[in-house]
Amino acid sequence: MFKKVILAFVAAFACAIVSAQEEPARADGYKYVNASEFPVFGKVAEGTTYRYSRLPASLEEVSRKSVWNLGLNSAGVYVRFRTDAPALRVRWTSLNKHYMNHMSPTGDRGIDVYALTADGWRFVKSGRPSREAVTDTQIIENMIPQMREFMVYMSLYDGVTDMEIAVPEGCTLEGPALDSPSVKKPVIMYGTSILQGGCATRPGMAYTNIISRRLDREVINLGFSGNAKLDYEIAELMASVKDPGLFVLDYAPNCTSELIEEKGEKFFRILRDAHPDVPIIFVEQTPYSFMEFDQELRETLLKKMETQKQLFKKLKSQGEKKIYYIKGDKMVGADGDAFVDGTHLTDLGMLRYADLVTPVIKKVLKKNK
Repeated sequence: MFKKVILAFVAAFACAIVSAQEEPARADGYKYVNASEFPVFGKVAEGTTYRYSRLPASLEEVSRKSVWNLGLNSAGVYVRFRTDAPALRVRWTSLNKHYMNHMSPTGDRGIDVYALTADGWRFVKSGRPSREAVTDTQIIENMIPQMREFMVYMSLYDGVTDMEIAVPEGCTLEGPALDSPSVKKPVIMYGTSILQGGCATRPGMAYTNIISRRLDREVINLGFSGNAKLDYEIAELMASVKDPGLFVLDYAPNCTSELIEEKGEKFFRILRDAHPDVPIIFVEQTPYSFMEFDQELRETLLKKMETQKQLFKKLKSQGEKKIYYIKGDKMVGADGDAFVDGTHLTDLGMLRYADLVTPVIKKVLKKNK
């Protein structure tokens, strides 16, 4: 009996040590406010498992397991607040302590802080993740104490399960006063690992977030790494949005030509039946950097591009008016420097994608007013 008590004590002591390692002390002189006090954006629906995950809990038993797990990632989700503080800290908890060997930890499971200025949203600093589940880090100090609007982007490839914003005691910390990015008629983008944010060095550089800042409009990121395979429940989820401004479909890199032929039109119809007047943009397969050298891959991708193009032509021939097509051949340049591994995008690639796609989105939105 005595031995069991000792073992239990040792186990409890060990757990306390682990807990202490994963729960860094809060900074002295700062007040911590749970970010649940502030509005969250970039989500297609409420009722998610965690506040900062992307799929409603109702899909857990419906979606493929890989899609569901990726939906727990916080890509494109952000919180908004304002403060007059001269300094700012952020404390957050990561779901998986995720790691990938071709992506910066800051993009993978870090966070990004932006401030609204006279010139629009400006990057302040990143929160670099610790090796533990919980990170508590100083973002900025020595600012002129005046009221500013802030935005914190969540991790791209890990889930944020909890977040706190901290400012020095005595400072104001409250919800945003401005609707920026505007939540009216959000742009909903569906796609692959690249759309999810692979492999931006930090969350603010994911092209969905870049486009959102440039449009000053909420953009919802439904990128599912390796799994944008035209799952109908995702189309139904997108279609459930009450007043969308635009749908962007960039699923081709994860699909075969056969899958596009089998499921592409029905996926489109789910959106169109729910929103007859909402524009839908199809994005062609992005040519990978090694497509020039790998001839078998080249033939596969060219076939896929043609299949996507034929689907679009078919829909046009059926009388669809508010559909648009973005070719992929010049999407990220021809020098190969837009890629990390030949497939996923560097920050340069993310910028080039945004440079090509944003004007099209702006034109379509303006035309559909």
